[in-house]
Amino acid sequence: MLKKLQAISEKDPRYDMEAYIFIREALDFTAKSLDKPRSGPKHHVSGRELSEGFRDLALQSFGPMALKVLNTWGLFSTQDIGELVFNLVDAGELGKTDQDSRADFVHNYDFYESFGRPYEPPALANEPPQPPTLGNANA
Repeated sequence: MLKKLQAISEKDPRYDMEAYIFIREALDFTAKSLDKPRSGPKHHVSGRELSEGFRDLALQSFGPMALKVLNTWGLFSTQDIGELVFNLVDAGELGKTDQDSRADFVHNYDFYESFGRPYEPPALANEPPQPPTLGNANA
């Protein structure tokens, strides 16, 4: 399996092989969390469902480092999740229905809003503005 994923990663070098490993984990995680059967037509996970499961697993797995880890692997948007999925489909590693398309992964959520903003420090609303420390105070 790892050799196949490495070959897929080499064919499309935008994404690190770790991203392909993680997308497979996210697919299993999502199917399990949605209580999908292990096989058959009802096992299918939609692009939106996978995007949501991917987010949940990334936050669970990497916490405040999620955005950094995903960016390091070449993932910057849910569209990248779709590219990974369809690279796996094209390689025969995943199946798809006639209704599935890359468009299912476009703009499902913003990576920064999902993985970065929740870990920003709270605004210091009651702090007075600090005077500038550089420059001429008489200017």
